[in-house]
Amino acid sequence: MKTLRALKFLFVGPIILVVLAVINLMTSPGDWWVQWAALGIGIAWVISLIRVIFAAIVAGGVVALIAALRSR
Repeated sequence: MKTLRALKFLFVGPIILVVLAVINLMTSPGDWWVQWAALGIGIAWVISLIRVIFAAIVAGGVVALIAALRSR
C-alpha cells in the first residue's frame, strides 16, 4: 500500500509544486518562499522514488525466481 501511495506521489508532487510556484508568483513576486516547499517536496519525492524502485527490484526478483523454478 505504501508503494502505491509513493507511486502516486511521484506524479502528484510536481503538480503541487507547480501550483505553489504559480501562487507564489501571483501573491508575492519579489519574495521566493516556494523554495522551502520545493525542498520538502523534493526530499519526499526522492524517498518515494527510492521506495518505488526498491519495490520494482523486489518484484522483478520474485518473477525471475518463479521463472527459474518453472524452467526446471
